[in-house]
Amino acid sequence: MNGLRMVRSGERGLGMPQSIDLTQLLKELIQIGIDLTSERDLSVLLNRILTEARRFTLAEAGTLFLREGDKLHFAVVQNDALAARVGEAAMTQTLQVEPLPVNEESLAGYVASTGEVVNLPNAYDVPPGRSYAFNAHIDERTDYRTRSVLVVPLQDTTGHIVGVLQLINALDGDSAVVPFHAGYEYLLRSLASLAAVAIRNARLEELSFKDGLTNVYNRRYFMLRLEEEVKRHARFGEPVSLVLIDLDRFKELNDQLGHAAGDDALREVSRLLQKYSRAFTVITRYGGDEFAILLVNTPKAGAVTYAQRIRGLIEQHPFTHGPLTISLGVASLPEDVAAGADLMPAADKALYEAKRAGRNTLGVL
Repeated sequence: MNGLRMVRSGERGLGMPQSIDLTQLLKELIQIGIDLTSERDLSVLLNRILTEARRFTLAEAGTLFLREGDKLHFAVVQNDALAARVGEAAMTQTLQVEPLPVNEESLAGYVASTGEVVNLPNAYDVPPGRSYAFNAHIDERTDYRTRSVLVVPLQDTTGHIVGVLQLINALDGDSAVVPFHAGYEYLLRSLASLAAVAIRNARLEELSFKDGLTNVYNRRYFMLRLEEEVKRHARFGEPVSLVLIDLDRFKELNDQLGHAAGDDALREVSRLLQKYSRAFTVITRYGGDEFAILLVNTPKAGAVTYAQRIRGLIEQHPFTHGPLTISLGVASLPEDVAAGADLMPAADKALYEAKRAGRNTLGVL
């Protein structure tokens, strides 16, 4: 396997470097595997897996599905071209609308069921007699054109398939779409195997960091991540923003309709926050009816835009037990505070101002 030769677009249309030392790439994969298994944040881990897979294969886009029972869920979506055209939030919302049944005649479903790799030069030209088909409805919804596709199972050492990695549109040196070279199938299987183990470990650890009612992160995890991001800011200067959310008149909801109704509202708000936030946003039930949202590498302007969007979504959502609104407070490091220890008090102060202004509004410093 040492010194596997890959050819350029001009030679055979595969758009790969002149030659690739497969042994060296496998060494890189081993190091990546070590890095992945040390990552305890599942959302960060999933993004890292897809990013590394795209880097290895020069893929324009990709999707990572996680398997839950008989369904595949869109866990991470990366598509630079589509995000640049419609915006990352709109892209994520469109692609994460509904889970994909494993038994549906799709590429990802087939790979999840069989554990086989699928490598198609043209997704719209599936060879006859195959037990899978390409579903073009996502292309139609997004006005995007899928051509070459490489799909591999996220299969651990016990044979359990925890998800599927789907890469789309390999690019050559001129950014033209070309087929995925067959040599990458082995590399991606190796990466996917390492990733499956890392995902399993992260899921086990995540259980101790999740709120039992809402399935978002708990306060303990939030404090650990906040500390990590403050250290990252001190080292690299990356901005950190915090959004605090308080459900308006939540006590009245509990008193009038009972705690079961209150629990339903908390679960539904959590679901909306997860649905309309980026995969690496840290969503936390901080206590009672209060949520803390940690926006990594996000300046104040981005945090304000996010908070305004969430406020509007909650106000317009048809909750089971009637209308619901939220008040929000935003604070950012370094725009509003100079030290990480001051971030939470600053966001809390902004939240207080929002509630004092009449609720269903956003408070900023």
